Amino acid sequence: MSDANALTVAQALAQARTCGVDRLDAHLLLGHVLGRSRTWLLSHDTDLLAPEAQARYLALLARRAEGEPAAYLLGDKEFFGLNLRVTPDTLIPRPDTETLVHWALEHLPADQPRRVLDLGTGSGAIALALAHERPLADVTAVDASPGALQVALDNATALGLRLRGLLGSWFTPVAGERFYLIVSNPPYIAEGDPHMAALRFEPETALTAGPDGLDDLRQIIDQAPHHLAPGGWLLLEHGFDQANVVMQLLQNRGFIEVSTRFDLGPQARCTGGRLST
Repeated sequence: MSDANALTVAQALAQARTCGVDRLDAHLLLGHVLGRSRTWLLSHDTDLLAPEAQARYLALLARRAEGEPAAYLLGDKEFFGLNLRVTPDTLIPRPDTETLVHWALEHLPADQPRRVLDLGTGSGAIALALAHERPLADVTAVDASPGALQVALDNATALGLRLRGLLGSWFTPVAGERFYLIVSNPPYIAEGDPHMAALRFEPETALTAGPDGLDDLRQIIDQAPHHLAPGGWLLLEHGFDQANVVMQLLQNRGFIEVSTRFDLGPQARCTGGRLST
């Protein structure tokens, strides 16, 4: 690429607009390629891009314009103050899920080593947030995807957090074990839901669960009493319109103090309860 074809930082950012990519994503992508902060980009807008950097940036820009999430292009995502590696094997952690973490922390005393189980851990977002906020907690993370579980364990290592990772479907890897707190953000989108088009780059198996989206929630609620200590808690993330059904499922299974928490939307985002003693 000759200097005549080289773009300045400002021109590269402007190129994003012609592709339909918003300015924030453009700054993130270009900063990622150059290893520079957004402040640096703004103060060096007349600098020319090196050919390799320009080619890499334009390739990322084209992928973002096709709808690929910026988190996959960058390779990481911030969640609950932690920087997590993400890959197409994992869902991208979302701010709504922090509602579940806040609720879980209310039930985890900071001075007691309670056992915690995170089902379908993905990148490890929930499990690692809890391990970070409650260092005495004994946190186990389960996922049926080898790729996702490895990402979670890599994140734990990078953050210096203690995490036991087990491969398998839901409660299968923890047969015979009981926990004080079980949390999960399972698949809860109905198969064929039109919203799936916008999520096409994320793993479908981590998103959909049967005709009404409740297959995995039903299974977790049905099996959870066998893996909870007396008086233990089960807290679940679900779709915005599923709270009443999940509440009924929990009550039918013998859970008490069943309630729902709302995200910043505010949408009904999490429902849970305590196992009756």
